[in-house]
Amino acid sequence: MSWLLGLLLLVLGLAGAGAGAAWWWLDQPLTLDKPAVELSVEPGSSPQQVAQAWVAAGIATDARLLYQWFRWSGQARQIRAGSYEIHQGATPRDLLNKMVRGDEVLEVVRLIEGWTFRQFRAALAKAPALKPTTADMSEDQIMAALGAPGMPAEGRFFPDTYAYSRGVSDLTVLKRAHAAMARRLASAWDGRADGLPLKSLDEALILASIVEKETGAAADRGLVASVFINRLRIGMPLQTDPTVIYGLGEAFDGNLRRRDLQTDTPFNTYTRGGLPPTPIAMPGVASLRATLHPPASKALYFVARGDGSSEFSEDLAAHNRAVNKYQRGQ
Repeated sequence: MSWLLGLLLLVLGLAGAGAGAAWWWLDQPLTLDKPAVELSVEPGSSPQQVAQAWVAAGIATDARLLYQWFRWSGQARQIRAGSYEIHQGATPRDLLNKMVRGDEVLEVVRLIEGWTFRQFRAALAKAPALKPTTADMSEDQIMAALGAPGMPAEGRFFPDTYAYSRGVSDLTVLKRAHAAMARRLASAWDGRADGLPLKSLDEALILASIVEKETGAAADRGLVASVFINRLRIGMPLQTDPTVIYGLGEAFDGNLRRRDLQTDTPFNTYTRGGLPPTPIAMPGVASLRATLHPPASKALYFVARGDGSSEFSEDLAAHNRAVNKYQRGQ
């Protein structure tokens, strides 16, 4: 029976050595084919497929070893879909922890206050590692895909910096921006000042977009909003150049002429009273708040001083003096 005991001890010794070797391997740097290896783990991928994908992406090891580690850890089912990147020095333990935590590599795209939807789309088209799902879609098709068929796209997306996983659709970013604007607008509307000449959230959004385009200095934003609120109250035309420019579209060459102000379009607030039919840009939260919480003021006019700020006037005579001073140098 002594030979049987010896054989058993040998088997146990080999097993212990194997376990020790496996434990040692978990904390050794993986060999990479390049300085950094990237992988997008698709939703629904099995642990075995993930292991094979990492090896195909540039980890120089046996995929079976990685797969067995994923299984043995008890965390194989906790691996999250997403975009990951590892660098020289990363161990098998580091690799699994990264995927279990969802420690993704994220890209960002910044959407700017005052941009039009066309500018938004151009920024998304240039954003790194963002799948251009909407590249061939019309604005109407995009809004339908977002669950808002028939709604104009202009003004409906909140300008902000959005982080996203590599390889996701640009529609994903648009969904987030669309939902963010809806929340911001509803919040501002719910706490609006009393007696505003605005009948709906849409009207508030339209006016906020004008305030966004007309504000040269942040400190003037509230008074800019007050001017337009005061004009709406008394039925005075808004007479704002940015709406005329928006109505000209791609025909605008950077020079707004007298004939442009006199040519009637749905966006010409010199020839038509009230608000234009849609927003003319994407307003930020400051413009939403200024529009729905304007400071008390009797100002009906403002003119640029030339330094980004504006001079505000309560009557036409004072406004003409300000125009002579700041625009004509008289």
